[in-house]
Amino acid sequence: MTTANPLRFRLSTTSEPLEIVPARLIVAGYTGRDEEAVAAHIAELAAIGVPPPPTVPTFYDLDPALLTTEPVVSVGSDDTSGEVEPVIIRHGGRHYLGIGSDHTDREIEKTDISSSKAACPKPLGEVILPLPDDLAGFDWDAITAGSEVDGRPYQSGTLAALRSPDDLLKRLAVALPDTDGDVVVFGGTFPLLTGEFVFGTSWRLQFRLGDGTSLTHAYETTGRRSV
Repeated sequence: MTTANPLRFRLSTTSEPLEIVPARLIVAGYTGRDEEAVAAHIAELAAIGVPPPPTVPTFYDLDPALLTTEPVVSVGSDDTSGEVEPVIIRHGGRHYLGIGSDHTDREIEKTDISSSKAACPKPLGEVILPLPDDLAGFDWDAITAGSEVDGRPYQSGTLAALRSPDDLLKRLAVALPDTDGDVVVFGGTFPLLTGEFVFGTSWRLQFRLGDGTSLTHAYETTGRRSV
C-alpha cells in the first residue's frame, strides 16, 4: 500500500481543524441489520453476476491513499457509481463520525468485489462529528441519510437499517485483529430507490442527526465517458 495523503477535517462542534493520516482503510459490506433482507440482496446481486461474499458482514482492507476530501475525483470507467455511507474515523484513541461514498466500479464488481472497490477513490466530507466514548450509547438510529445523483434522489433511509458502529467495530476487531491505530471504516449503505445503479457524474450525500446537525458532501467524477 502507498502512504496516504493527510486528510484535513473540521470538527462540527467547534470548527477546529484536524489532520489525520490513516494507517488503514476498511470498507464494510453487507452490514444491514435485517439478515433476511441482506440474504435477499446477495441473491439479487448473484442474479446479475456479482459473487456472494465469504462472510456477512464482509470487511475489505483497502489502500488508505484512496481516501479524499476533494470535490472532484477521477474514475477510469463509465460504469462507476457512489452511495452514502457512515464513516467511522478512529484517531488518537477517539472516534469521529463522517460521511462518505464507497464509489465502486460496477463492471469489475461482477467478478471481484474487492478489486471493484479498490478501482475508485473514496470521497469523504470535510466536516466530522466527535463521538462520545460510549459508542453504544449514541443515538445512531435517529440519523437520517440520503443521496442524489445528477440532481435526482438516489437513496433514503436511517442508520437504523445498518449495524451500529460499535457492533461493526467489534466484528472488525475479530475479523482483522491487527487494525490498531488510526483507521477509517466505511459502515455500509442502503438500498437504491429504483433498485438500479446510476452511472452519474454529480453526487450529493447528507446525514441529519436527531439534534438537527447535518453532515454533507458533494463531489463530481471525471474520467472516461462513452462516445
